[in-house]
Amino acid sequence: MSKHQQQATEDETYSETGDEQRLLAVHAGTQMEHDEEEERERIFRHSELRSSQDLENMSHSHAPRSKWIAPRGGGVPASPMLITSVNQTYQMVRNRDMAAMFNEGQSSEDWLKTGGHSIDKMKLTLKDLLSKGTIAMPSKGKPHTGKQPVQHLQFEASVVNEFEYRLHEAIEMYHNRIKWLLQGSKKIFGMVKGTKTAVVVDSSDANCGFGRLNTFQQSLMSLIDEQLHTKEMLYFLAFGTDVTPLWETPRYVNYRIVDEARNWVNNLRGDGGCNLLAALKKVVKMKDVDTIILILGNTPDQTSEVLCDYVQQLIVGEGKPLHTVAYDCSNHLTNMTLRKLAECSGGRYHVYASTCEEQIYTGTDITYLLREIKKSQDVINKIKEMRQGMMGDALVSILNEISLEVQKLPASRFLPRPPNHAGALNIEIPPFQPKTSDDWLKMNGLRAKKLSLYQILAPNAFTPIEEFIPIIKKVVSSTVHEKAMAQFQWHDGTLKNVHVDPTQLYDYQKKLATAVKLYEKRVDWLSRSSRRIFGTIVEKRVIILIDLSCANTNYLVHIQHSLRMLLEQQLANKEYFNIIGFGSEPVCWKTGMQEPTEQNLQSCWRWILGLECGGSRNFMSALRMALENEEDQKYNRIVEGMYLFTSGVPDQMTDIVCSYVSEATAGHSVKLHATLFNVDDYDVNGAIPGRYANITKTADCLRTMAHVSGGRFHWFRETGIIESDDIKIILSEMDKAVNYSQKCAMLVESVKKRSHDYLQGDSSSGTEMKMLPLRPSSAKKKQFIPPKHTGLTLARLQITESKEKEKEQTNGKMLAWRPASANRKDLIPAPPSDGRPSSAKGKQQQPDKKVKRCNSGYKIRASNEVFYTEDKNSVGVVFRQYPDILHKKKSVRKTIPHPIIPDREDAVSSKEWLRKYCLAKMRLDLNKLVSGPDCTHAKKHVGTLSKNVAAKYCTIFPSVNIKGAVKHLQLQPHELTEYEEQLEGVLRRYLKRLQWLLCGSRRVFGTVTEKSVTVVVDTSGSMVSHMDELIKELVSLIWDQFKRGDIRFNIIRFSGNVEKWRPEAVKPTDENCHDAVRWVSSFVAGGNTCTLEALHEAFRDTRINGVYLLTDGKPDTSTSMVLREIARINTVRGMKIHTISFNCEDEIANTFLRQLAAMSRGRFHRCNAERDGQLFAHKLLSDGFDDPESPEIPIFEGDDLRALGAEIALARKYLQQSRSFRALFTELPKPHEKDLSSTKKGEKHIQIRRRPASAGSRT
Repeated sequence: MSKHQQQATEDETYSETGDEQRLLAVHAGTQMEHDEEEERERIFRHSELRSSQDLENMSHSHAPRSKWIAPRGGGVPASPMLITSVNQTYQMVRNRDMAAMFNEGQSSEDWLKTGGHSIDKMKLTLKDLLSKGTIAMPSKGKPHTGKQPVQHLQFEASVVNEFEYRLHEAIEMYHNRIKWLLQGSKKIFGMVKGTKTAVVVDSSDANCGFGRLNTFQQSLMSLIDEQLHTKEMLYFLAFGTDVTPLWETPRYVNYRIVDEARNWVNNLRGDGGCNLLAALKKVVKMKDVDTIILILGNTPDQTSEVLCDYVQQLIVGEGKPLHTVAYDCSNHLTNMTLRKLAECSGGRYHVYASTCEEQIYTGTDITYLLREIKKSQDVINKIKEMRQGMMGDALVSILNEISLEVQKLPASRFLPRPPNHAGALNIEIPPFQPKTSDDWLKMNGLRAKKLSLYQILAPNAFTPIEEFIPIIKKVVSSTVHEKAMAQFQWHDGTLKNVHVDPTQLYDYQKKLATAVKLYEKRVDWLSRSSRRIFGTIVEKRVIILIDLSCANTNYLVHIQHSLRMLLEQQLANKEYFNIIGFGSEPVCWKTGMQEPTEQNLQSCWRWILGLECGGSRNFMSALRMALENEEDQKYNRIVEGMYLFTSGVPDQMTDIVCSYVSEATAGHSVKLHATLFNVDDYDVNGAIPGRYANITKTADCLRTMAHVSGGRFHWFRETGIIESDDIKIILSEMDKAVNYSQKCAMLVESVKKRSHDYLQGDSSSGTEMKMLPLRPSSAKKKQFIPPKHTGLTLARLQITESKEKEKEQTNGKMLAWRPASANRKDLIPAPPSDGRPSSAKGKQQQPDKKVKRCNSGYKIRASNEVFYTEDKNSVGVVFRQYPDILHKKKSVRKTIPHPIIPDREDAVSSKEWLRKYCLAKMRLDLNKLVSGPDCTHAKKHVGTLSKNVAAKYCTIFPSVNIKGAVKHLQLQPHELTEYEEQLEGVLRRYLKRLQWLLCGSRRVFGTVTEKSVTVVVDTSGSMVSHMDELIKELVSLIWDQFKRGDIRFNIIRFSGNVEKWRPEAVKPTDENCHDAVRWVSSFVAGGNTCTLEALHEAFRDTRINGVYLLTDGKPDTSTSMVLREIARINTVRGMKIHTISFNCEDEIANTFLRQLAAMSRGRFHRCNAERDGQLFAHKLLSDGFDDPESPEIPIFEGDDLRALGAEIALARKYLQQSRSFRALFTELPKPHEKDLSSTKKGEKHIQIRRRPASAGSRT
């Protein structure tokens, strides 16, 4: 037996006998020997010139050699002034908690059986309990029925209570050992027994592949540092396809051996398959090994039957148990194989799965403990049956004794409590000072945002006027035009004539919808957390009045939990606070109001836990204590708000309370807010309060008390809020918005209806009011033709000619003589667009004829010159210029562009990239393409016809609605097809840009756009589960963006402290990049989140022009303070801060990061839908764009991804609209053929009618 083993045995003996002096002496000797051993190890460490063999000989020369183990617990703890190293601190913590760790080095089976910690060893079984009872004699006076008499057992109440207490202690002890087994490397590999240990590690490709190797190496490191370094001898072997041992034979443990083991783990790499049989052949035959640890993370190449048969044959009589470990393997075959190997070798089985914590409890050590817990719980259940008077067929008499002891305790002691009810508060500092809904609506209400309907309609509203007209001797009232105006009742009850603008009202309704969504968010915010119970605490100096009457005895835990939420969430940003509980007598936490520091809040919570209910509701005494406090008046701490939390009416009458409240608060800004929590009605057999009222009268009483002082009333129960003044005001504003929206719809609908009736009405009905007809274009005053020496007569004719003379005189005087050639139709060529004879085109002199325009936008007009003929004043006409048919003027129709976007991706933000390549910039906006000036559908009133007439070709072109206006679609199907081809090409380029943003380091960090940046990385304790992923992404960022983009960079790590990689940003050389990767790989999560200090450190470098902040939560300090401080120091410099939300689901934290980025003109990045985005882009690129709704674009929260996603959604929308426009052409008939045929028939009919007239003239 070694010295340390002998010393451990002596420690156990002395701890049992309690001889402390001898124990101290022995530990003093142990400390001296330990110091000698440390001196020898120091010599080994500093002898660099000696060979390894010399070091081993030197170690053997100090015989006898003692093994290197940590000191055992139970000794006298060292003084804190003597701590010299981290290891010694660790040993002090271990010594302190050794009572819960229970003999490190023993398995659970040995600890339970040989250590005497099992239920059987501690004599806590049901058999032991029954042996403590006595059998009572049958009661006298009862006749004997002939059946077997019922046994009657009697127990002392103190005996049963002590027995049950010991059972609970045993269960707690088992739970503590389970917690100990789940700490550090014991959670992953279990507890390692033995002194001469061989470690067999699975190094197959599946276990040491990418993504697992780093975690596996760190786990093995923790195993070496925590458990294996205390062993006497070690042996390491890795197996994949081949077997690779670290040493040929086991080695004694010293510093050099431990360092070699660490280096071997760091160099571990994947090696093919999983040849477990070869590894077992190598290690089982190894001598000087008493324990074999088999770590397997993959399915072995051999079957479990082959492996078990081989192990059974070789280990018989050897005494080498296999401690098998299933490392993060979800294959049940692997777990089954390892379990069989452990059972057949007499070893233990342990399983670890990072994705399923429940599998850890299937290991051998924890299974033994769970069995003992189950046995203890069964005995406790039997004791519960005994308290009811029966246990099986036996009578038990302990109920009365226990009941007498229970009656001495308050009833609240037996109420169920939520988890961590008595734990410390988790205080949250609110980021802003809340307001009442009334004050909040002064800034966000409809009137404050100028969204009242009467504010919108006021500029276009006119009061009807009635005046006396002397000429007609009547009182005449103003009229309302039916098409554009409507009568509307104003808020003061008067009627006004309102001009209705549908476009303005549509925009107004959209703003109302946005306001309603804001109000819904406000209601949701008021209905969550402690605001659901107490409402909103808005004053800065508050006192909470708590009802502790006997009627609330069964609800004391609910009251305490509600106060806990209030202390954690709403009181941390107040100036002063106090809590007063009242029953028959008031009791306060402090004599005066205190500042809400963390110590005061924790102290107040401990005081709340000690409250008990009793008495009636003496509310007046608590109110006087709050308002007549001399200490608060002495220090000028005047209370501003009192919050009453009660379940019933006060003992005093309502009038008395209201009178006192109104008098006490007169001249002061003190408000009393009442909160009623609705409980079940009172039990008749229970405690009745001093004054009783049903729940409706109680609510009326408390509502009146609150409103007298200008306070608010809040009423809730467990199912939700019943009544709240704050929520009621918001709901009233929402109802007002809905009412305004309905009135808008009514106004627009009435105008539409009247306009439709006007357009469709009979022209002969003169009694209805109609819109004033528009003047035809021919009625406009035409410009005179410039005077010519040969055109005086023609100018005079153009001025004096009129419609009446044209009707009366069939032969006009304009042309007294025309040459015979003037009758030829082909003299003046004109486009045959309307089917009219060319002579009709030449009548330029008629002022009432409209100038026709074709679709191409040029006027069909021929220039001529008038001359005098030989016949006195007769004139002739010579055409000098014909209509330019071939060379038309510039058309207003838009052509389909062919944009080109480069394939090379630019390292710029999506906002800057879209400035050059958005749809509007590339002229692919479909609304603009179809919204030209010649496309508008128009109807004009023709006076001569007394009706509205549409354009001549309205039936030829399809009509579409573009932003509320009806347009004629003049793009042809082939043009729409060409537009769709170009749009699909742009859409594919957008999707490739999206894939580029979601790959590489841009997935986590976004695009680095500056040329000199600092990356600020959060390594606090909350990052421990994501640290491996963070390190991998940082390495990718260094090589992918910094090195490739030639970006100067620096890295700052922060948790409880701030650490810089370099004093300032450096160039991305190979040496600097490798050094940065090494530094990043050493990151360890732990500590707080000092974000503000890290940003201060980043701003010290004056050469950078961008900061990238990566974090997973809120800072330790107030978010508002961080924003104010950054705004102060960044005002002059104006550096952009880009924020990155890394695996953060806290909406408050993400809101803080958005505000920080927006304040500094930076970008917020959070990639929470990268897989959906990649799948979305891949599916569209592979399947095409036929389906406009599937796949649905994911919701991106980062600025770059959201901007690009919005442009992709707009392009898909335009693509669908273009296809729907193209489908309209297939639905319309082909009117040109019908018009052409009808035109030919009309010409033939005219010829038939002219023949008789000509025949008559001949005769």
